[in-house]
Amino acid sequence: MRANLFFGRPLTTFESDFEHAESPFFTAQRDALESSTDGAIAPGFARDDLRPLLSPFVLQRGARTPAYIADMDSERALHAISDDELLHRLGELVSHARRVEADLVVHIGEVDERGLYAREASPSMFAYCTERLHLSEAEAYRRITVARAARKHEVLLAMLRDGRMHLTGIAMLAPLLTRDNRDALLERATHRSKRQIQELVAELSPRPDAPSMMRKLPQKRETPLPGASRGQHQARSAALELVPDRLGAPAPASAPAVAPPVPSPLTPPPTPSRPAVVQPLSPARYKVQFTASAELHHKLERLSALMRSEIPDGDLAAIIERAVTEKLERLEARRYAKTPAPRKQLGDTDTSPASRHIPAAVRRAVRERDGNRCRYVDEQDRRCTAQDRLEFHHRHPFGMGGDHSLGNARLLCKSHNRYLAEHDYGHAAISRHRRSEKQAPA
Repeated sequence: MRANLFFGRPLTTFESDFEHAESPFFTAQRDALESSTDGAIAPGFARDDLRPLLSPFVLQRGARTPAYIADMDSERALHAISDDELLHRLGELVSHARRVEADLVVHIGEVDERGLYAREASPSMFAYCTERLHLSEAEAYRRITVARAARKHEVLLAMLRDGRMHLTGIAMLAPLLTRDNRDALLERATHRSKRQIQELVAELSPRPDAPSMMRKLPQKRETPLPGASRGQHQARSAALELVPDRLGAPAPASAPAVAPPVPSPLTPPPTPSRPAVVQPLSPARYKVQFTASAELHHKLERLSALMRSEIPDGDLAAIIERAVTEKLERLEARRYAKTPAPRKQLGDTDTSPASRHIPAAVRRAVRERDGNRCRYVDEQDRRCTAQDRLEFHHRHPFGMGGDHSLGNARLLCKSHNRYLAEHDYGHAAISRHRRSEKQAPA
């Protein structure tokens, strides 16, 4: 009964992914496996066009059945398929992975509900997942959280299975879900990224503003472990800091006291710096935290002193915002010729291809028209979402006589600019051009 309430069918009748997959490929693979008498793939199924996809999904069915039936021929054959077929196969693999992920969450939830982790000498489901299943702390936390939430909201499994929501997003929303807000909240979270769901959580559960402060970090003084060299000690410290999403747990008592040896104690690996924290607190309010150098700290103090008349309280956030705004204005003026009082309008501008330089009026008009976003649109009328690393692109290439008119210029991200350049000039020509740029003296 517990299994029926949780995932709609008892574990005793739980089907493999082949039996409930909608893809014709997986259906054909299942039929071929079932028709085989010795665990091998049926001869009629092992066609060249399907062989590259066989190996990841052939499960063991008997002592003589290998876990993967394929070799390097599959990888070589993958290079020979068309672009459309490669994208189609990748989509099939992602769909299959989502179904497997949902099934994994289902099983974790059932083991958790039955308390079977205790039988495996684990004090909790989290310990069982990390110590017995060897999942990372983040993987275990998210799957357990989603599994427990799905007992109250069965629709979560369906959304995870069909890709409407990802595991991380469900884990973030789980504490906020109720039967009253579930439908509306999940609809807003459908097909949203992790950052977008973080902003949604901040909107539903706002937190107060973080105080503006600068403080000196204490100098790390750690006692080296007995028997460990300096390099080993630093490597162990760095490893302990690399905790996914800050979900780390203390090392178990059975963990060795000394870290594994490093290749060379004389050259220990540098301790990686922690990335800056940009965390939404409430609608339109963010917490920004980073580690600054002594030079930056000194510059901020000097800037605060110079801006005391404009910002009497010395609010660090206001000072940084003012400085960033001024820097943006300078960069946008250089890149896009943005200015409050342009000297020449678009109608008065010569757009002939006399030189490679794009006139300022054209750059301003292109940026305003394209909305500071890559303008590439695919065959399904989907527009690229990139808003950084934008470059000016000529529809009719400049090297082939294209002018600088507004209709011939557009903004593209670096990837799509290169993609269309390879389409116009050829992959070999663009590769030679890139190599020559890298080899040119600075």
